[in-house]
Amino acid sequence: MLKSERATFIQQRLNELYPNPPIPLGHQSSFQLLVAVLLSAQCTDKRVNEVTPNLFAIAPDAHAMLKVPTEQIYKIIRPCGLAPKKSAAISELSRILVEKYDGDVPENLLELEMLPGVGHKTASVVMSQGFGHPAFPVDTHIHRLAQRWGLTKGKNVTQTERDLKKNFPPETWNKLHLQIIFYGREYCTARGCDGRVCDICKTCYPNRKRPFKNNKA
Repeated sequence: MLKSERATFIQQRLNELYPNPPIPLGHQSSFQLLVAVLLSAQCTDKRVNEVTPNLFAIAPDAHAMLKVPTEQIYKIIRPCGLAPKKSAAISELSRILVEKYDGDVPENLLELEMLPGVGHKTASVVMSQGFGHPAFPVDTHIHRLAQRWGLTKGKNVTQTERDLKKNFPPETWNKLHLQIIFYGREYCTARGCDGRVCDICKTCYPNRKRPFKNNKA
């Protein structure tokens, strides 16, 4: 199979399985999505969704969040892990949003990346899921699957993102990002599939004899 053929098959298969993939993190605004994605670093979406209702009940927007003491934010988000760093980032980014953007979240990738605690992946998720702009956020899980499926040989998420954007048209990026996440959780897990088990791996590489070893991001 050529890489272009693999990409076509993968997209068709994912569209069959997940025609309308939902956004995993609960939110009612771009601000809430930004905070939720920040909290999801080294934490499951399930845990984030258990925590954010309590946080957003007292601080649904940047103006309200700015009035909440960092210590109180820390206590609420503690189950998400890395709470000292995340609570400080939430407080500081809320201050910046209020002072610089009147509480709004900037609809600009570079401006998002300048906010405390917001890296390229988080900013890309907000641009994609919050504002609908074409983006292809790549974390270690998507990096792993893209390697298993022969869509990249990248040694880091930056290179993998570039390769995925070359393999698929921009209008598919936002949906594919979510589809790959769901497929990875259900069929092509880190331990449950070694590159020879799930349907996509077997179809793309039917003659693969040995477990596939990923280049870690």
